[in-house]
Amino acid sequence: MKIVNREQFMKRSMETIKEMLDMLEGLKGIKLADLKGDRTALVIVDMINGFAREGALKSDRVEELIPEIVKLSKKCDELGIQKIAFADCHTEASPEFGAYPKHCMSGTSEADVVDEIKEVGGYKLIEKNSTNGFHEEEFKKWLADNPQITNFIVTGDCTDICVQQFAITLKTWFNMQNKNYRVIVPMNAVDTYDLGVHNGDLVNVMALYNMIINGVEVVREIEV
Repeated sequence: MKIVNREQFMKRSMETIKEMLDMLEGLKGIKLADLKGDRTALVIVDMINGFAREGALKSDRVEELIPEIVKLSKKCDELGIQKIAFADCHTEASPEFGAYPKHCMSGTSEADVVDEIKEVGGYKLIEKNSTNGFHEEEFKKWLADNPQITNFIVTGDCTDICVQQFAITLKTWFNMQNKNYRVIVPMNAVDTYDLGVHNGDLVNVMALYNMIINGVEVVREIEV
């Protein structure tokens, strides 16, 4: 079955991608110091060995995020900003292995936060057994215990999977309660991987755009 008119689809898609790039390239940065420290949290998603340095899903693109997130994490400590680090962590029972190769098994180094971020420390570690950390009971408890937090800076990987799912779920959860809280994603602190048809540059752009149209505040960078 023919899904679309191929020629028209390719032409319109190229025009659309150009418009998306223009939009993203025009985004501004924001200053971390302009966010109230006691009302802000940094969320570090899956900056673990299994996505950065070893295993079936490791990616050089993810590893390259480490210095920026380390810098941001250190500044958050100076400003008294709370930090959460999600870490993918699975057992043999994980249904995810039907969609992805086996990865980040509990008790292995793949499930550990990368050393540079671990050395800065100061974060609450939450292991997650799905691509969306929002669903973890430990995170929901943290949310309930910290009603004063109205700004969430979301960093890490992958832009089109775990980051996007978490950021949109969090934003729409606040929207449901008529809370105009900020969920902020700095473009220079998130990325995804290249593998076959999964074109990292393309899906990264698409994910950033999708977050924008769902109310997530995508910015060029968080200036420290």
